[in-house]
Amino acid sequence: MGTLFLVATPIGNLGDISSRALETLRVVDAIACEDTRQTVKLLTHFGLHKPLTSYHDFNEREKALELAGRIEGGENIALVSDAGTPAISDPGFRLVRLCRERGLPVVSIPGANAAITALSASGLPSDQFLFVGFLPPRKSARCEHLETLRAFRGTLIFYEGPHRIQAALADIQEVLGDREACIGRELTKLHEEYLFGKLSEVRPRIKELGEFVIVVGGFIGPEDTAPRELTRESVLKTLGISRNQLYDLFFKK
Repeated sequence: MGTLFLVATPIGNLGDISSRALETLRVVDAIACEDTRQTVKLLTHFGLHKPLTSYHDFNEREKALELAGRIEGGENIALVSDAGTPAISDPGFRLVRLCRERGLPVVSIPGANAAITALSASGLPSDQFLFVGFLPPRKSARCEHLETLRAFRGTLIFYEGPHRIQAALADIQEVLGDREACIGRELTKLHEEYLFGKLSEVRPRIKELGEFVIVVGGFIGPEDTAPRELTRESVLKTLGISRNQLYDLFFKK
């Protein structure tokens, strides 16, 4: 059988690709990529020429079966995304899982990742963090999702595009509070920029250009002010009464 190689590619600066990644792309039988046009540019820059096959969100289920079959047949396949590490907020999960279920070898070739790049440069605690990825596009769903994150004490990391960056930051501040944040834009590229400060301070300084990584400090309030899941047991504990007392109070006459 062959092997699936997950090859991280640069998120901007082409100098960030590793020699191991280049050697892997050089020796595999084919490369599965999110956008063949983007991958051709990368390969051409490094003088590589390999058969490409498209693997993206819209054909992932069917293509995973095809690629796993080719790997079972002895082919070595590299999976790349447009930028960064495959399967991290990009297609790849289904193919990796299918290969694991079939006992096929999977090798990850580490490299650039926008979330880790921004976190390391943010100045915010990195001992515990949660990668959230892209928030829902609609405000109601976005705020509902943010509410579930409000009590998390580690640093939060979000991705966002230029068209929703202001709306996303406004909702993050509304739901989580005016926390410390670091906003990274166009990481490793010519116009790379970091803005650090309270959310209310950085929001007016945002340029709505490029791709963003939003790094936000975790919840730091006292334990008893953290939002908790509302359950029957938590309500009874808060009221200081038993289930029988609650029943007698409302149902017995």
